[in-house]
Amino acid sequence: MYIGKLFFTLGAILALSFSGFGQKGKGVPQVVVPRIEQMPALPTPYFMKDWRQTALGFDAYVYNFEEKGPFMPLIWLDPNTRNSGSSTFGHYTVIGDVRQGPLKNNGEAHEALAVLGSLLGGTLVGIDKSKQHGMNFVRMAQNYFNTDNGWNIVMNFTTPSAHIGGGYGNDGWYDTYTNVLFYALGHHYPEEQGYRAIMRKIADQFYRADSIMGDNYSHTFFDFGKMVPGKNHVPAQEDMAAGYAYILFSAYQLFGEERYLRAARHALQVLLQQRENRYYEVLMPFGAYLAARMNAEHGDSMDVLRLLNWSFDGDATNREGWGAVVGRWGEYDVHGIIGSTVHNGGYGFLMNTFDQAFPLVPMVRYDQRFARAIGRWMLNAANAARLFYPFDIPDSLQANPTLKEITRNVIAYEGLIKKAAYPGFDGRTPFAQGDGPLWTSGMPPQSMFSLYGSGHAGIFGSIIRKTNIEKILQLNCLPTDLFRNGKAYPTYLYYNPFSEEKTVKVETGNAPVQVYDAVRQRIVAKKAAGTAQIRIPANEAAVLVLIPHGAKLEANGHVLAANGVPVDFRYGLNP
Repeated sequence: MYIGKLFFTLGAILALSFSGFGQKGKGVPQVVVPRIEQMPALPTPYFMKDWRQTALGFDAYVYNFEEKGPFMPLIWLDPNTRNSGSSTFGHYTVIGDVRQGPLKNNGEAHEALAVLGSLLGGTLVGIDKSKQHGMNFVRMAQNYFNTDNGWNIVMNFTTPSAHIGGGYGNDGWYDTYTNVLFYALGHHYPEEQGYRAIMRKIADQFYRADSIMGDNYSHTFFDFGKMVPGKNHVPAQEDMAAGYAYILFSAYQLFGEERYLRAARHALQVLLQQRENRYYEVLMPFGAYLAARMNAEHGDSMDVLRLLNWSFDGDATNREGWGAVVGRWGEYDVHGIIGSTVHNGGYGFLMNTFDQAFPLVPMVRYDQRFARAIGRWMLNAANAARLFYPFDIPDSLQANPTLKEITRNVIAYEGLIKKAAYPGFDGRTPFAQGDGPLWTSGMPPQSMFSLYGSGHAGIFGSIIRKTNIEKILQLNCLPTDLFRNGKAYPTYLYYNPFSEEKTVKVETGNAPVQVYDAVRQRIVAKKAAGTAQIRIPANEAAVLVLIPHGAKLEANGHVLAANGVPVDFRYGLNP
């Protein structure tokens, strides 16, 4: 709901939009995220991969049943009918994974984290995964919804007998994040048979679990079969609450039941009651996104900055040092990759880096105070992320340079570490490597190359585009802003890392638009068609919304809308 009843005429709004309501043209003050501020404005050396092409290349390679050669194809059909009554498919977690494949457990050993991540990644860059190679891969993914064991949530495997590592009912982030990914697929395929019913059941299970845990999320996992929380040797994962809140809020958007909204709010409040950082894996930044969105759409007053700091600071106490790496390793800036800040001096992971962008780029739609911080982080993270790929890092700084041809440079190493963790590579920094050979005996050296992380490249691929100025990126705020309230106009985040003002060319399409900058809170181009030339001040950010020319602008409380579509959720709210 919107706050307040204040309305303006079109003429008054247009006048105010040039001066900034209540701000005398100063716009929205930017909030500093200290850890991000430690990252350079201009990382060096600089190279920006074409992330969309990387994601498309990954999909073409991994979803090709006709690939020939060692460890090929990377995908297989699973003839078992576990949970859904229909057959499904799997692909390897890492190349040559000896625990998996069509001959292991009758083809049933495959991970949802890898499969759902690659399905979402391909979808985000424009591939219809429900109609590919004559198969409906989206429908086939329903087999991960575990009914046979009575948990009735999406889990990392289709069956306990396919368990090949941590994360089957004993490690909470697996049993939470797989449902986040499933909901994301459900958003993009709203008509897919069976999805809506499954998403309802998931929501009810997480609603019950939140009610049972109450104000205590200090558990390793939740047993959805017995409906009791559990603890084991894995650290407590209080940031599960962020994932629960995201799923429950999405269910509220989908089904309209207030109880889901109340439960989402409760889970976030429990998380914010923590006295210390409890970031365990990928879930904490979803809390920051949701806090900003609930503040904007429902009048809450959640502490977004606290959740952002916990997502970046690297001072987590349950999983020591988890957060964003800040540093220059050898001759490379590696700032912004996500992982451990303490393991061997720092150890970042590709999947975590991709997935932190999932909630944080769209977050600036709802709270543009963080536009500069997120833009700065994304520039650093996207630049450093290329170093996971074997053709984008020198042979001397990677574990398997002689075998890199098998990756086609669309399958990356799992990790980038400051100090090499393998014998014979001491002193090399940074160093690209994988954990496959450490998981079990018999793993081939190719298992250094990780499909399950690389499949998430579509997140970057859907968000990041280059502009006419090197090092100024266009970041699309909409692809991962899921279950929105109605329509949204094209919205892009730009960050200018230079010490002088720059003019960026913005493609606006053929129909004329007016360009609204939610940071400066004013129209910056009135009737642009084809291309708009937008000036961005030195070391500042812009959140540009492309509004149809002639659209009626009205403010309702702190929400500025054009033809009823919100374009600014903090209008007149600053500082």
